[in-house]
Amino acid sequence: MMRLGLLVAFLAAAVDQAVKAWVVGWLMAPPTVIKALPVLDLVLIWNRGVSFGLFNRDSAYGRWILTAVAVVVIAVLLVWLRRGKSRFEAFALGLVIGGAVGNVIDRWVHGAVVDYLYFHWGAHYWPAFNLADAAITGGVALLLYDALFRGRRSHI
Repeated sequence: MMRLGLLVAFLAAAVDQAVKAWVVGWLMAPPTVIKALPVLDLVLIWNRGVSFGLFNRDSAYGRWILTAVAVVVIAVLLVWLRRGKSRFEAFALGLVIGGAVGNVIDRWVHGAVVDYLYFHWGAHYWPAFNLADAAITGGVALLLYDALFRGRRSHI
């Protein structure tokens, strides 16, 4: 299961970083707002906080504290992955790990996470996010589904 989880993590982080490089280096040079769909704008937001911009402060220590916390979480998830019993669980953990790695790379390289997907419905806007965030959210949703509905009986 470890190989599958690490492969998924690598692919999630690699795709995330490739898209972010394209967004920062080409699409948003100079930064603008692109109306991609009636419910989706592409933007460039430097998120120095955590999910949904919480704790978005421009402090010298915040970047390193959030990076350290993420690295500890990744280490815990790798232990969980090593003990994993199913391909489903390995896939889900790989998504979470890969997304976390993608955002850690951003903090290390840019000092902030690159967010660019900005969904809205009328005047209601969801906070901007990126593919790494989507991988983390999807992986957590799959882990919850596994815990609630698939249980430990399944070792697919």
